[in-house]
Amino acid sequence: MGALLTHQAGRDPDWPALTFDGQTMTRAELDARANRRARALLDRGVGEGDYVTIGLRNGPEFHETAFAIWKIGAVPAPVPHTLPDIELRAIVELVAPKLVIGFDETRLPGHAVLPAGFEPDPGLSDAPLPEKISPSWKAITSGGSTGRPKVIVDHSPSVFDPDMPRLGMEVDDVILNPAPLYHNAPFGFTHMAMCWGAHVVEMAKFDPVEALRLIERHRIKWVYLVPTMMNRIAALPDEVRSSFDVSSIEMVIHMAAACPIWLKEKWIDWLGAEKIFELYAGTEVMGGTTISGPEWLLHKGSVGRVSPKTTRIVNDDGAICAPGEIGEIFFLPATGKGSTYHYLGATAKAIGEWESYGDMGWLDADHYLYLADRRTDMIVSGGSNIYPAEVEAALDQHRQIASSVVVGLPDDDLGHRVHAIIEPRDDAAALDPADIADFVASRLARYKLPYSYEIASGRLRDDAGKVRRSALRSDCIERIERGERFARLR
Repeated sequence: MGALLTHQAGRDPDWPALTFDGQTMTRAELDARANRRARALLDRGVGEGDYVTIGLRNGPEFHETAFAIWKIGAVPAPVPHTLPDIELRAIVELVAPKLVIGFDETRLPGHAVLPAGFEPDPGLSDAPLPEKISPSWKAITSGGSTGRPKVIVDHSPSVFDPDMPRLGMEVDDVILNPAPLYHNAPFGFTHMAMCWGAHVVEMAKFDPVEALRLIERHRIKWVYLVPTMMNRIAALPDEVRSSFDVSSIEMVIHMAAACPIWLKEKWIDWLGAEKIFELYAGTEVMGGTTISGPEWLLHKGSVGRVSPKTTRIVNDDGAICAPGEIGEIFFLPATGKGSTYHYLGATAKAIGEWESYGDMGWLDADHYLYLADRRTDMIVSGGSNIYPAEVEAALDQHRQIASSVVVGLPDDDLGHRVHAIIEPRDDAAALDPADIADFVASRLARYKLPYSYEIASGRLRDDAGKVRRSALRSDCIERIERGERFARLR
């Protein structure tokens, strides 16, 4: 992948590689800066196979850094730049990176750190380096179901064919990335696109009107979105949305959360079914599906057709479900169990050779897959995965909280929003919502913070520590439908 950037610069050095915040960097410029940055990393002891944690905002510095890491055969491990100290330290302990980039060194005593905005010595050469291949092209951080983070190490080396783009992209395409690069899909899509010679137009933060403006301005052909972004664009007044020329779009690919049928129909009516494409998968790449717009119209709500050889639905008794019966989705990679990834800080859920992301779903008689729930406990909010146990672990550290249960409640914009049910300690004074909000914000990334809360009327867990989370969530939804409104935490 490091050599591919040099290859594309050799094909056409002045072709745009990245546009961000109104500024465009050519292929030659990006490659030269990545080469110099790679030598700066070598000077700091980073070598083949080493992990490098990246905590940078979207923009040129992030891409220069990622390609610099690949150029020396190391492994990029992106994390949110907004991580609080506790979460950052937990991830760094798991990954044990040779270098951490993007944070103040005082936050990670004992670790080698480069701050955001670091510029390599201008005396370092920007000439191409000897070709190296990273043993893993990415290590992506995810919240852990145990309340601690986990890291998913991809087993694919940093190698792509420059003449065989995938995912509907074409060589020299112009693509829009509106999402943060620490997430798996935008990290993967944007860097693969650059390897294939695409011009990436990137947003610092998603805004629906700005996204349409960029599509019109740069004649964007390929767009990655999550359903929350699709909803925000669809919610614009018709006169605003129709004021932009989006005729250049050839493909919209969406993933990261289930897309409501009504929302997908609205996009199909707007752009045409042939331009809408859905991908269902996980960072672990143990299995997944794809479905085009025309195919989806024949199987509304499905995420694609599967093969019984690689996908099965299993009930609580371990038996394979009949068509229409909801169960947990299990996959078997064509190359075998454990061939596509391994975890740092977690263990995969498996039945024999078959593994699961934890998603629930069902198959119809034609083997089309439908998701019943993104995950049994997981909350998908704005396309981001949030594990309740992680939020509960932060809440339960508060001096006045005995226990907590976190559930996802329906939200028209985000898909789901985080709601906390709090059991105070017996000797606790009246809870201060502002104090709780500040306490949790110091321990979790912002997108994981609860939007609302309530005080439990009794014990949340039995003596064995078990909780009926689905029953609590159903009760909350019923009360919302009756008109009850919960107190806000943010």
